[in-house]
Amino acid sequence: MNVTFTDEELAFRDEVRTFFRDEMPEGIVEKRRLGVPLEPKDFIRFQKALYRKGWAGYNWPVEYGGTGWTTVQKHIFGVEMAEANAPGIITFGLGMVGPVIYTFGNDEQKQRFLPDILESNVWWCQGYSEPGSGSDLASLKMRAELAGDHYVVNGTKTWTTLGQFADWIFCLARTSTDVARRQEGISFLLIDMQTPGITVTPIITIEGDHEVNEIHFEDVKVPAENLIGEEGKGWTYGKVLLQHERTGTARVANTNYRLTNLRQQASRSVRGAEPLANDRNFMRKLAAVEVELKALEFTELRTLAAVASGKAPGPESSILKLKGTELQQAVDELYVEAAGYYALPYVPSQYTLDFPEDDRVGEGSETQSSLTYFNFRKASIYGGSNEIQKNIIAKHVLGL
Repeated sequence: MNVTFTDEELAFRDEVRTFFRDEMPEGIVEKRRLGVPLEPKDFIRFQKALYRKGWAGYNWPVEYGGTGWTTVQKHIFGVEMAEANAPGIITFGLGMVGPVIYTFGNDEQKQRFLPDILESNVWWCQGYSEPGSGSDLASLKMRAELAGDHYVVNGTKTWTTLGQFADWIFCLARTSTDVARRQEGISFLLIDMQTPGITVTPIITIEGDHEVNEIHFEDVKVPAENLIGEEGKGWTYGKVLLQHERTGTARVANTNYRLTNLRQQASRSVRGAEPLANDRNFMRKLAAVEVELKALEFTELRTLAAVASGKAPGPESSILKLKGTELQQAVDELYVEAAGYYALPYVPSQYTLDFPEDDRVGEGSETQSSLTYFNFRKASIYGGSNEIQKNIIAKHVLGL
């Protein structure tokens, strides 16, 4: 695959690089450098800076406020954002529900929701998985019964990432049980999180963070105008959203950035010890991940090319999700190995801006490496478990 950049593309790369160097909101760069956890307002400040630059909708069509960038420009943007160690974009609005609304929503819904999503005025979360319906999402049981001009919603969604901050949630709910296939009778609803009857219950994950939630709906009234597209067609819309999500979870540029940092770290002598670069077994494992990551990068470029031609990400997004998350976890393991005993002690107080840098335990974020490892055990599950992705690849790519 030819990835040689034209003069115009190189100029664009320089513009993006300059933006991330000079226009990142104050304080975020330092937090990222020191490993200080970002607050919700930090993500919003970053996304609003992108909006002011005209880049928030980098993957949106021009007619809805997007950039109209080429496949190569999107690739360059993603690489430069990772190289700048910029915060990730909270994808639920800009990367997930936004594309569903501008693809399947009516004009009124587009006018009502898209501007606020683009400007990051509203925080969205995703309501797909349920306590008994994860990878087998078609078995979901949350009901939405039409009663005049509104739906009455009852049920529970789980693993709702950052739902504690959300203003709105997009949900798949069952509007009919009289169907021939389980995938039928499911509808796509937009729900205001301030609606009476909604309760958010925290789920504390294995590394100790409150990142996900269980959200309960009890007789929640949702205006019928908040139905996206046709009733009973939510499975179709949801699949498109999941394909966008799976493409994004590959995180090729971010993984490449982490590998580059790890290789640099391995070349240094830390605390008088012999550099890890002299450990042939460790460097062999690092090189093997680098080779696989380069192959995945080409697959990502092919997928972006298909999207640029007007297509939604197809089943190849499952390849990206499968290999991308496996490589993320492989890098997590290498970081833990590199940290050694320093992966064990975690001192939360040192990950604040006012903690003296010279008094920190370990080098960089060594003591966070085990927490990252624990947290991203989930990567091979969210967006559809990797076992499900293998089934999709077998059926739709290999034709088995």
